[in-house]
Amino acid sequence: MFRKFITQLQQWEQDKDKEPLLVIGARQVGKTWLIKEFCKQTYSDYVYINFEERNDYSSIFEGSLSPKDILKSLSILIDRTITEETAIFFDEIQLCERAITSLKYFCEAEENYRIICAGSLLGVKLNRFEGSFPVGKVIIKHMYPLDFEEFLLACGSDALRDMIREHYISLNKMPEAIHSKALSIYHDYLFIGGMPRIVDEYIKTKNVMNVSSEMFENLRMAYLADMSKHVKSAAESLKISEVYNSIPRQLAKENPKFKYKEVKNTANKRDYYSSIDWLDVAGMVIKVDSVETIAAPLKGYENEDSFKLYVSDPGLLSNLCRLKMSDILSSEHNIYKGAVVENYVISQFTASGKHFYYYKPSDNMEIDVVLDEKDGIVPCEIKSGRHKKSTSLKNFIATYRPTRAFRLSELNFGQVDGLVSLPLYAAYCI
Repeated sequence: MFRKFITQLQQWEQDKDKEPLLVIGARQVGKTWLIKEFCKQTYSDYVYINFEERNDYSSIFEGSLSPKDILKSLSILIDRTITEETAIFFDEIQLCERAITSLKYFCEAEENYRIICAGSLLGVKLNRFEGSFPVGKVIIKHMYPLDFEEFLLACGSDALRDMIREHYISLNKMPEAIHSKALSIYHDYLFIGGMPRIVDEYIKTKNVMNVSSEMFENLRMAYLADMSKHVKSAAESLKISEVYNSIPRQLAKENPKFKYKEVKNTANKRDYYSSIDWLDVAGMVIKVDSVETIAAPLKGYENEDSFKLYVSDPGLLSNLCRLKMSDILSSEHNIYKGAVVENYVISQFTASGKHFYYYKPSDNMEIDVVLDEKDGIVPCEIKSGRHKKSTSLKNFIATYRPTRAFRLSELNFGQVDGLVSLPLYAAYCI
C-alpha cells in the first residue's frame, strides 16, 4: 500500500538531518512495514533491532552510550559488522529508555548516523520519560491510519482520486454515476477504516462482509495488552478503558462535548484527566479542544477543559458502536452514524497535520470544525447525509466573513454565496 508518510521519511534522508527520527503512532498503523520498506529502498545496508522481540538487547545500553561502543556491541550480538554507514531501525524503542537517551550521542557524533526509531506506545513513553531525554536532538513525526485518499489508492482507484481533486479545484459537479461510486467507497471506508491489516483483508474482494469483527476485536485486545504494560497500576488501566469505552455514547449525544459523568457517575477531572492524556499521547484518541473566540491565532483562545474525544480511526468507532453496514447506508436517523461521520472528518484533518478546534458559543450555534489555515480561519460543518440546512454556518459567515467556508455532506460539489459544498469523500482535499 502506498503511504503518504513515506515522503516524510524521504525528506528526512534528503536533508541529511543528523537528528535521529522518532516515528510515533498507534499500534498497527503500519510504522514497522513502511520504515522497513523505506530502508530497503534507500540504503545498501540496514539493521533492524526490535526491543520487544529481543529485550536482552537493552543490556548493551546500560553502560557506555558512545555510538561506537553501541555499534560494536550490536555487531557482536547479530554476527555482522555495523559501521557508521549502516542505517539502523530501532523498533519498539519505548521498551528501552536508555536507548532513547543514546540518541543524543548519535546526533552529536561527527558521523552522520542514520537512525530511525518507532514504537506503538512511544508517545506514552516520551510523555512519561524518567531519564535524560534528548531534547532538541531528535525529530519527532506522527503516523496515522490510512486516510481516505490512501484507501482509494489501496483499492486501485487512482483515477477516481485524481478526479475528486480536479472537482475540488473547479467545484464543478461530479457526474452522478461517479459521485455515487465515490460515496459507495466512502461508505465502505466508514465501516472498514484505515488500519492496514483490515484494509488489506477488504481489498481482496472489495466486500465489507468479508472483514470479520474478530479483526477489530483482536486489535482492541492488542491495545488493552499494550496498556497493561505501560501503566502504573491496574486501577489506572481500568480508568483508561472506561474513558475509551465511553467515547461512542459521548459522541452520540446531541452535545458531544466530553463529560466526565458519562464515564462514571462519580468521575471528575482530577481522577480521569491523566487517563485522557494517556489515550491521546498513545494515538488511540484524538482530542479536539473548543475555542472561545474567533480570532487569530486560534491557539490563544482555546479552552482545554472543554473538548471532544474521537477514536483514532472511523472503522474502530464503527466497530465500538456495533454498527452494521446497513446502519451506515440507511437514510433513517441513527445516533451513531453521525458520530462516525464526524469522527471520519476529524481523522482526515488529523492525518493531514491540520490545527483545528470546534466552536460552540451558545446552545443555538455550533461549528463542528474551525481550521486555523494560512489564509485565515476556515469553518467546516459536517452533515452525515444530504441535509442542506446550515443555519450555524451561515450565521458564522455573516458574522466573521471568512475567506472560505465548507459544508461536508453527501451532496455533490458546488458553491453558493461563499459556502462551498463538498462531498464527504473529498475531505482529504481541504
